[in-house]
Amino acid sequence: MDAMRSVFDLAHSNVKSFVQSEDVHVFVLIMFAFLGAITYLSYWVPKLIVSFMPTQNLKKKYKGAKWALVTGASSGIGKSLAKELAEQGLNVVLVSLKETILDETFEELKKKHPEREFRKIGVNLGLRDGSYLREIEEKTKDIDVQVVFNNAGFMLTGFFDKTKLDLLMTNHECNCTSAMQITHVFVKRMLEKKLKGCIVFTSSAAACQPTPFSALYGATKSYISAFAANVACEVKSRGIDVCAVHPSPVASNFYDKAHKLDALAFFQKFAVTPDQLPKEMLRPIGRIVWYDIGFVAIAFRNLLKMFDYGFFATLISWTAHTMGDYKKNV
Repeated sequence: MDAMRSVFDLAHSNVKSFVQSEDVHVFVLIMFAFLGAITYLSYWVPKLIVSFMPTQNLKKKYKGAKWALVTGASSGIGKSLAKELAEQGLNVVLVSLKETILDETFEELKKKHPEREFRKIGVNLGLRDGSYLREIEEKTKDIDVQVVFNNAGFMLTGFFDKTKLDLLMTNHECNCTSAMQITHVFVKRMLEKKLKGCIVFTSSAAACQPTPFSALYGATKSYISAFAANVACEVKSRGIDVCAVHPSPVASNFYDKAHKLDALAFFQKFAVTPDQLPKEMLRPIGRIVWYDIGFVAIAFRNLLKMFDYGFFATLISWTAHTMGDYKKNV
């Protein structure tokens, strides 16, 4: 027993000496620096490489592609994407609410690109009866759509409990479920016909952080980004590129129906115009699965490399009641 105790004491003494030595302090610092370097380099190296690569012509990238489909195509980012795709030589299916602005965009594009073919599908992607999907399927059954931009979405602001459930479900359907169902239709068609193509999602910087007073928006965008990442793993090797793009705020009518939040107004100061985005959104397709555009999106992604998401959410939950938006809406 005495011998065993002596061995234990010696081992304990050696470990204590090692822990107290300068060598172990240096080792720990090096390990933390190494882990930090991996964390940031795994983000910045791909980001910078893709940023310096040229934007892409999707008609040339997917040889033989003739048709693209864009949801939320009547205005904002969707309209700018439709214009860019038409300029690249693709025919475009415009999917949006059945409103005058869709007719105006349709006529504008036909006039600007008489050599292209355009189709308009006026549907409400927030309806939970599935009617929008049946109409999209029916009106595209005679064409091969190889480029799909799931761009439609809207934001509800204010307290979650004060928002009507029907409106929340409509928002969820439009932002999440419709994109999933549309993706299923066109991925399945492309795989059955062995066609190459892409599915691109307009997500948001809000996908990467808690978003009080617009809870469902941040949650639906998190879903979109996660869904894109998961589907990308399944179909990349079969010729379909999937990408989720996180733009910073965009100066469009997207925010017109939202409550005026101080936080929203602050981030809108960094907004870019919709026409600045399409070429940047085409850049990462097939090269990277997630891509951040603009200062706000990049800042949010890097913030959550400094802080764990759970810790950050806990911190905000403890402090949200001190925010001006909370006090105005409670």
